[in-house]
Amino acid sequence: MADLVRVRRLSDQEGQQLLRITRRGTGSPIRLRRAMVVLASAGGNTVPAIARLVQADEDTIRQVIHRFNELGMASLDPRWAGVSPVSEN
Repeated sequence: MADLVRVRRLSDQEGQQLLRITRRGTGSPIRLRRAMVVLASAGGNTVPAIARLVQADEDTIRQVIHRFNELGMASLDPRWAGVSPVSEN
């Protein structure tokens, strides 16, 4: 059985931002979906329940939660595979 995965405690500011993203429902669908995952986890839902809610694989849900715990709000932004930010001087 996989370990229980939960999002870390959200700051008030993070909670408000996540609610704004989900309530508006505009912008990137990826960002919206990830925000829903984080809020659902913060609300006490299990990974299987969240996976059913957003119709995603449980491993994907775990990955979103782990990334949010590490990176915070920046983890919601979509990134294309194989592309890394590089500053050009």
